[in-house]
This record gives sequence, C-alpha cells and structure tokens, in this order.
Amino acid sequence: MRKLEPDKKLKERAKKSLSKPALLGEDIDLNRYDHAADELDYQNEPARLPEQTRERMLQVGVILDRNNRRSGTIIQMDHSVVHSQAKQDGIELMGTNQAREKYDWLSDYLWKAVAVDSDKYTAHVELNQGNGYFVRALPGSKTIYPVQACLYLAKKNLAQNVHNIIIAEEGSELHIITGCTTAPKEEEGLHLGVSEFYVKRGARVSFTMIHNWAPGIAVRPRTGIVVEEGGVFLSNYIIMKPVRSVQAYPVARCVGDDAVVRFSSIVVASPGSDMDIGSRVILNAKRARTEIISRAITIGGNIIARGCIEGNAPEVKGHLECRGLILRGGGTIHAVPELKGTLAGIDLSHEAAVGKIAEEEVEYLMMRGLTRNEATAAIVRGFLRIDIEGLPPQLNQELQRAIEVSEKDVM
Repeated sequence: MRKLEPDKKLKERAKKSLSKPALLGEDIDLNRYDHAADELDYQNEPARLPEQTRERMLQVGVILDRNNRRSGTIIQMDHSVVHSQAKQDGIELMGTNQAREKYDWLSDYLWKAVAVDSDKYTAHVELNQGNGYFVRALPGSKTIYPVQACLYLAKKNLAQNVHNIIIAEEGSELHIITGCTTAPKEEEGLHLGVSEFYVKRGARVSFTMIHNWAPGIAVRPRTGIVVEEGGVFLSNYIIMKPVRSVQAYPVARCVGDDAVVRFSSIVVASPGSDMDIGSRVILNAKRARTEIISRAITIGGNIIARGCIEGNAPEVKGHLECRGLILRGGGTIHAVPELKGTLAGIDLSHEAAVGKIAEEEVEYLMMRGLTRNEATAAIVRGFLRIDIEGLPPQLNQELQRAIEVSEKDVM
C-alpha cells in the first residue's frame, strides 16, 4: 500500500473557502477550538471500553457486546479509529485514511458528492483530516444485520473532523446505524462531519443516524448522496437530546431513472438548543421519486425545519411533509418547505403544519381513563411515530426503541 499524495487543487479550493461565512445557522468561529488530539489506542475488544463510554454509545444504538447483531463495527474517538471489524463477507469496513492508502481509485469518489469548497466547514475537514469511516458493499452483497458506526467526541473543546465514504455497489443492499455522541461532560466541542454516499445501479442503502450530544456541542454535518438507476436511499435522523446547535442539510441527487430517496427526521429542541435541519432532493432522471417527512417538537428550543424538492425530469414525483408541535413556551418552529419544477409532467406536493396539542384530543383520552399527563404523552408518542416504507423489521424496531428511550425526556 502507498500513501496517496494530497490533491493540490482540492487543498487550494479548500483554503479559499476557509473565510466563507456559514450560509445557514450560527457562524461558528473555528479558532476557538483545539484541532489536535492524541492518537488513541486500538481496541481489539471494544466491549472492554469504560462502562460510561459504552453506555453513551448504547444510547445511540451502538452495541458492543460480542453477540451483537451487527455485520460490522467501526468506532472513531476524537480523530482516532479505535476499532474496525467487518463480520460479513462482501462488506468492507475501515477508516477513511486507511482506505485512501489501500485504494488508488478512491480519489474518484472523494469530494464528488459534497464540494470541498461548499463552506468553511467542508474546507476545514479537508485541510485538517481527522479520519472517518469507509463502508463498501461489494456487488450483489446484502447485509444480514446493520453495520454500526460510532463517532465519539471525548476531548474537551476539540473540533472533531470526519470524512465518511459509503459505496453500495451494483445490486447490493447495505444497512447502517451511525451513533454520534460525546463524553458525559458539560463542556464545549465541535463536530464537523462530511459524508458521501454512492448508491449504484439497483443498490439499496438504509442509513439511520442517532445524535446524542451535549448542551455545549455544535454540530455541522455535510452530506451528499448520488443515486443511480433503480437505486434506493432511505435516511432516518433522530435527535432528541440537548445540543448547543445543529445545522444539517443533506442533498440527494437522483441521476438514474427510477431512483428513490426518502428522508425521515425526528427533532426535539430543548431550552438553549438551536436546530436548522432539513434535506434537499434533486430529481434529475425519469420517474425518480422522493418523500421528505419531518416531525419537530420544541420544549423551549428553536427549530428551522427545511425541505426542498426540485424536479428536472419527466414523470418525477415528490412529496414533502413537515409537522411541528410546540409543547412548551419559549421555543419556535419555522417550517420552510420549497418545491421547484422546471418542466411539465412532474408531480410535486407539500404540506406543513405547526401548532399545539388540541385540547379536545386530550379531553377525549381523559374521558377514557387517562390522566392529563398520560393523555399528552400518548399524543406525543403517536406524533413521533413515522412509518418508514422499506426499512427492515429489525432496523425499524431499533429505530422505535431509540425514540422510546428519549420520549420521557421530552415529557
């Protein structure tokens, strides 16, 4: 294996973008954070990590016991990949830096789904590469159980840089659970995560991301998805714990006929949290389809819920649904649905609603024996339920379990 020379043009583009202000959300001052971290020891047995660390990982769906039902596990703490193991044939799993050394062809994918000069955060990831995970499903392979990845921020006041590459080769099926969390400390930190997905012809990817940060953490994920002919990409995003700020706006491009993209998100904003979250899908091929569904609840924090669908090819269909619930005063929800059509014969629609729990619904349940708190909890529980078409039963159960774990905090 040889170490690839850095792409000078990429570096130059990135350097020119470091001074670009953020277009959305709070403009984070990168200079206030540390950018170096000690290299951490590799763990052959991640089940031997400290109990408190394992508990935090478990809260975001990362199971570290030997009998876990996973097709592979990769863990990055700060800038170090401390464990990586694929348990199924047809699945490749390693740190992104290792993959860059192993595969010359990986340069054909790096920064193709996300532009390196999108903003100062993407530029910073390229110029201060920490690591990330590389997941590849070989042609025709199908994961029996999900691959799990954990991105863990341990060092105080660190800017964690992550660049993930996910490739589902032709006819493959890949399920991934990513849990992002931090050490249980009331300290500041920054997570910068670039993720590039390449869903080849007839391939299928389901990606579930669960965030459990802390009140002092700022999070800036940057995600791009390219879906080829007949490919399917399903994204599920959950954040129900306090965080300082999150700004995420993944962009999926359907470049092959009959490509399908679905985004589902559940967002809860606690007091002091600012969340600017959404997704965009560009339908550039015949009969491409998309659905964007979001559920937003404020219990005192601020949410901007975005959604955008652009139709540029014949017979494309898209629907955007955003529903917001204000449980407590002091917070706001701002729904921003957008549709753009550029030719005749497309079918795009959206619906958005923001409000409070209807008193008649509470009274209806109270008449059947529930207390007010029980009735309210039942309504919130129903509000957070999203039926995700095409999700494997086991993965759907884990998704619902993650929601249930956090419901009591919402109430």
